[in-house]
Amino acid sequence: MPLARQWIARAVFSAAVAAIAPNAAFAQSAPQNAPAATPAGDGTFLLTIFLKHDESKPLPKINQQLAEQGFYKAFPPPGTEVVSWYVMMGIGQVVTLRVPAERLREVNRAIEETAWGGYRTEFYPTYDYKALAEQARARNGK
Repeated sequence: MPLARQWIARAVFSAAVAAIAPNAAFAQSAPQNAPAATPAGDGTFLLTIFLKHDESKPLPKINQQLAEQGFYKAFPPPGTEVVSWYVMMGIGQVVTLRVPAERLREVNRAIEETAWGGYRTEFYPTYDYKALAEQARARNGK
């Protein structure tokens, strides 16, 4: 397994494990009145997936390949929640899923079996920082 994939796999696994048990270090460093960034202990984590367009193919050809491979039927897999799905010009699509830790393999397999060839993919464990960032900006005069 290439080093980058090993690192990503470890990071995703670590995020999944951290999502299952509340992160005590984060809780201690967060302001007392800070809202929870993600539900603690619900067994889910956020996963952002970059679906990078293969620029050697025009968009209709990419969409045709994705349809033939069953991407639109398989992704996202049942039991995962789409939190956001944006087109990022020059990149492709950026999808953030809320994934139950035990469903991580299903997300990975859906991508491997149906998205590769149309997209190059990158995975990033993610957390919601918006409320904390807004508090920091308010405290520090924007």
